[in-house]
Amino acid sequence: MYQALFTHINKFIDLSSEEQDLLTSLLKSFSFKKKAYLLEAGETCRANYFVVKGCLRLYFIDIKGAEQTTQFAIENWWISDLTSFIFQKQSDFFIQAAEQTEIIAIEHHHYQEMFEKLPKLEKYFRLIYQKLHQASQIRIKYLYSQTAEERYTNFNKLFPEFVQRVPQYMLASYLGFTPEFLSKIRAKR
Repeated sequence: MYQALFTHINKFIDLSSEEQDLLTSLLKSFSFKKKAYLLEAGETCRANYFVVKGCLRLYFIDIKGAEQTTQFAIENWWISDLTSFIFQKQSDFFIQAAEQTEIIAIEHHHYQEMFEKLPKLEKYFRLIYQKLHQASQIRIKYLYSQTAEERYTNFNKLFPEFVQRVPQYMLASYLGFTPEFLSKIRAKR
């Protein structure tokens, strides 16, 4: 299971087999059934999760009581409530398995130790967080500069296999509209 993570890391930096062994000693692996929660609002996020297989989503409950998905993580992507994780404070978010999911976790109490023992990983995580930030900025831009139909069309064009994987209500939430509106868009096609 850890090989998927090492393959991903080695796209950004080189880890020797000794460094991989050291990192392995700091990691844990878990499997989650569809709809299982890794984090619920009010809890403190204790880990950063790498998806080996499956899909996780990060969401919050808005003032109207609706779920608002802010991020998905599929294979070879990391997900966490970074504010809660880094500062060990209560989260306002939920992390839920959108499908059967296998993950590798680096827990908070090993996070600093990982960087001290394997300083190369600071570069890896910096590059990963830059990609995450870029994706978040583009998503926010699209939410404000495109119509709902344009957002769906572009997302479907960029990630056609993903559109088929996640439930319609989660996708609609991520794209900023209701599941009913998504049904209307799909019916037009």
